[in-house]
Amino acid sequence: MFPRNSSRKRLSPVSHALPTPPWWTPERHADRRPMLLARNRIQQAIRVWLAEEGFTEVDPAALALSPGNEAHLHAFATEAIGNDGQPRRMYLHTSPEFAMKKLLAAGETRIAAFAHVWRNRERGVLHSPEFTMLEWYRTGEPYEVLIDDCAAMLRLAAEAAGSRELRFRDSTCDAFAAPERLSVAEAFRRHAGIDLLATVGPDGAPNAEALRAAMAAAGLRAAPDDGWSDMLSRVLVEKVEPHLGHGRPTVLDRYPAAEAALARRAADDPRVAERFELYACGVELANSFGELTDPAEQRRRFIAEMDEKERVYGERYPLDEDFLEALELMPASSGIALGFDRLVMLATAAPRIDAVIWAPVPG
Repeated sequence: MFPRNSSRKRLSPVSHALPTPPWWTPERHADRRPMLLARNRIQQAIRVWLAEEGFTEVDPAALALSPGNEAHLHAFATEAIGNDGQPRRMYLHTSPEFAMKKLLAAGETRIAAFAHVWRNRERGVLHSPEFTMLEWYRTGEPYEVLIDDCAAMLRLAAEAAGSRELRFRDSTCDAFAAPERLSVAEAFRRHAGIDLLATVGPDGAPNAEALRAAMAAAGLRAAPDDGWSDMLSRVLVEKVEPHLGHGRPTVLDRYPAAEAALARRAADDPRVAERFELYACGVELANSFGELTDPAEQRRRFIAEMDEKERVYGERYPLDEDFLEALELMPASSGIALGFDRLVMLATAAPRIDAVIWAPVPG
């Protein structure tokens, strides 16, 4: 990105490299095909494991009245034309979460889905506007059980790809090693020299100025208009994530409650929530919650997220009232979403996410 208000014209360097042919040319496809076939083997191995664990595979609809209510997720919008000819705003979902939790409310107990999901403003080495999310839920079980599930997924992926390790660029991760479990607070102390929990109140309310001062003391930059969440993300990306998942997987656990809009608070410390993320080779692979089932608290959090979205981006998404109503029936559950394409990337040592998607989104 060019500096803001830059008036100097920049000249592109002369390149003598041949342009990369499209993915659908025979030579490119021949290069990608071994990784794509490995993708199929990994998906099949995971499906067998899920069935053996008693999961029912479900297939949620992609069109939704609300795409999700997290401030920094951006959806693709469309219009559904009714039989009366009238348009109705709908969205491609950013996650099958709402639909799957409604199925839990309906009585399902262990469900999983390989769901295509869509996220706008996301494209790069690790991001595709359309990608496959593997999401699964267990009712009546603690969220820590999902750590064991993740370890099984890593082993299955590596085995199906014919390897014992995951790789991204120059980093490797033993897919068979027990994951390191690290709290977000400990990761901030270790890698950034910041006492993160000192920047939240006893009830978990974030204090932006306290985090700004802690960052300054640690020699880290924060923009004048950064909120607490913005600053936390900056430290995570710049100082913490690069150290995670090298040699063995890392489970980054117990996120601040303010960073877990759909997770219940930890029973022993209301400042943190039952949320973990899985990392391998410095890459985030999965995001897990001990699921929040209090509809009033969920509504409050969604409204706060949409207020922040409107402040930053000038838009907000509607709430899924059916979802909030279904939470009253949903049993205590634990759930997780895993970026399936990223898992395949690491298992096959692919250089970018488009290499392991059969027909990538044009762009």
